[in-house]
Amino acid sequence: RSCWVCFATDEDDRTAEWVRPCRCRGSTKWVHQTCLQRWVDEKQRGNSTARVACPQCNAEYLIVFPKLGPVVYVLDLADRLISKACPFAAAGIMVGSIYWTAVTYGAVTVMQVVGHKEGLDVMERADPLFLLIGLPTIPVMLILGKMIRWEDYVLRLWRKYSNKLQILNSIFPGIGCPVPRIPAEANPLADHVSATRILCGALVFPTIATIVGKLMFSSVNSNLQRTILGGIAFVAIKGAFKVYFKQQQYLRQAHRKILNYPEQDGA
Repeated sequence: RSCWVCFATDEDDRTAEWVRPCRCRGSTKWVHQTCLQRWVDEKQRGNSTARVACPQCNAEYLIVFPKLGPVVYVLDLADRLISKACPFAAAGIMVGSIYWTAVTYGAVTVMQVVGHKEGLDVMERADPLFLLIGLPTIPVMLILGKMIRWEDYVLRLWRKYSNKLQILNSIFPGIGCPVPRIPAEANPLADHVSATRILCGALVFPTIATIVGKLMFSSVNSNLQRTILGGIAFVAIKGAFKVYFKQQQYLRQAHRKILNYPEQDGA
């Protein structure tokens, strides 16, 4: 007999315990009990309930454990139940935390946009069920609205008709010039940095709209109207700058050049 793990024979260790745990024949039929135990430990990686099969014939090893006492059996059963329940409990806690964070954010946004006293009065008069459903939808709608990239549609129209509008060439020189090539553009949602920018930009938008509304429309008495006007103005101004900036990046990529490799002296 020869162990397929350590390649030792009967003559090398006459006291070793042998086992034939699978359907293999020939030189891979026998293996030391201790060698196989060590090999199974490496495959299970600490999970004693994981199934292990022979790497040659794929027969599953029959692993038995000593009988447990009643106390150890109860503790082992409790440990297994806790291990199975913890992922679901953790997921529930995570979802609940996100939900109540969204509710809190929605309530703060209502008071910020409408006004502190007016917002409290609105939420006190509203149906509690409506608040529990409506408040968390505020950050969700802000994020979905932020994901609408209307600037890309404006850019497509700009690139399609800019050469026909001579007034654009007088305001922005070089806008209507033909490009030597069409550069590749990355998908912004595929970048984790852009995804975080969308999240942060959406959640901070009510605060920015309130500030812009107070600066540009201070004559408007209604907090809600002032915030709405401030949000529209901010989106329009930011979008215009973003469209112009992305178009300049597009032109810069389209007109890039690859230089010849410099020859070294004496080569």
